Amino acid sequence: MKNLAGIMKQAQKIQERFAQLQEELAGKTVEASSGGGMVTVVANGKQEIVSIKIDPEVVSKDDVEMLEDLILAAVNEARKRADELAKSEVAKITGGLVPPGLF
Repeated sequence: MKNLAGIMKQAQKIQERFAQLQEELAGKTVEASSGGGMVTVVANGKQEIVSIKIDPEVVSKDDVEMLEDLILAAVNEARKRADELAKSEVAKITGGLVPPGLF
């Protein structure tokens, strides 16, 4: 029983650390660009998009599709980087014991 109590206590500490990590990730950001920097997207560690910057040079009513593609590419890359950031932070507190996709 002592071993089970120790495991439960350790699990509670990890759960508390996960909650703290969630707060920390909200304050960390990653940035991704497309079109040679024409579109830049910033996301936080919770994969929320916090800003999008578009160079006025790329805005053209004659080529909206290109702008849409640039925004999509930058958003997807920013979310990917935010996901990698979160996985890296989780690995630090779990020593890689959490299976991929669980967090």
